[in-house]
Amino acid sequence: MQAPRSTQPPRGARSWPWRGLDTWGGPPPGTPRCRLPGRLGFLDPLTRAARLSRPGPGEGREAAGSSGSGGGGGGGGGPGRPAPPAMESAAAREARGAEAPRPPVPAPAPAEPPAAPRARPRLVFRTQLAHGSPTGKIEGFTNVRELYAKIAEAFGIAPTEILFCTLNSHKVDMQKLLGGQIGLEDFIFAHVRGETKEVEVTKTEDALGLTITDNGAGYAFIKRIKEGSIINRIEAVCVGDSIEAINDHSIVGCRHYEVAKMLRELPKAQPFTLRLVQPKRAFDMISQRSRSSKCPVEAKVASGRETLRLRSGGAATVEEVPSEFEEEASRKVDDLLESYMGIRDPELASTMVETSKKTASVQEFARRLDSVLGEFAFPDEFVVEVWAAIGEAREACG
Repeated sequence: MQAPRSTQPPRGARSWPWRGLDTWGGPPPGTPRCRLPGRLGFLDPLTRAARLSRPGPGEGREAAGSSGSGGGGGGGGGPGRPAPPAMESAAAREARGAEAPRPPVPAPAPAEPPAAPRARPRLVFRTQLAHGSPTGKIEGFTNVRELYAKIAEAFGIAPTEILFCTLNSHKVDMQKLLGGQIGLEDFIFAHVRGETKEVEVTKTEDALGLTITDNGAGYAFIKRIKEGSIINRIEAVCVGDSIEAINDHSIVGCRHYEVAKMLRELPKAQPFTLRLVQPKRAFDMISQRSRSSKCPVEAKVASGRETLRLRSGGAATVEEVPSEFEEEASRKVDDLLESYMGIRDPELASTMVETSKKTASVQEFARRLDSVLGEFAFPDEFVVEVWAAIGEAREACG
């Protein structure tokens, strides 16, 4: 029960003295005796604030009604002011949304269709058998083995009949030998198996004077014979002959460096036999063919300075003709391959030159060669020579 206002102590009055835990002293003389709320008869700040903010009699419903009608929600921010959005009910939001619909969100612009991939040009090459045949057309190959299969299919022969191919010449010309690149306008001549012959050789020196290469499809053949060497004195052995067996041990399917290693390891002063297969020769009545016409390319490819690069591992790619530096460096590396290992391999030399472009030191170059061409097991001194030769070619070509 609330004490009458007249009995409440005035604001700012001093409190009565404390006289024990549960006992208050008597009021000053003349003060009516009544029970006062609170500890000392004064309202604490929170209670005072709550009472001051409480509406008087008859005012609460009117304020609530006015705020509900003006603001559209409960617990509003005063008469005539709308309630905060966080305090609005779902029905109020729906009503407000129905009265003032939001403009529709524009649809996102359709994404541009991805550009169509550039169609690879259809490359068609003309080919003949080197000893004489009609002209055939081949396409759709990605490596040397597939190339030989396409040529064999065009002429109705087995792929194993093809020993090697030359470009733009039907002669056994090792300078025209098909390696890892074919010009888009090159004419391909396939040299097939001819007569088989056996020769006996006695190794009187460490080197026989042979430079070996292979066709990339399992046949190793003689690319060069050094003048004044042991093999040079045997007239039956010719450039272009495929080495089929050494002492009746077949080497078909071996790489050129494996065959060269076998020949180096043969003991001195002991004869051995070589079984050779020479390419089929053209008839005498067939005149020398002139340079073939240009190979048609059904889809025009740039300026004609591209080549089809055949890779032993991976698909064929159309690339620019090697630069002057690349040609010079590859020639130097190929010469080193011949002097160190007895082989010539323009594709291998080109791969080593490409590897050198990604390295900054001979140590890094050696590590990359081990990862890319580890089967060759190049000696350290050879790697140093190759690095130096490539550097000389780079300086010479600017």
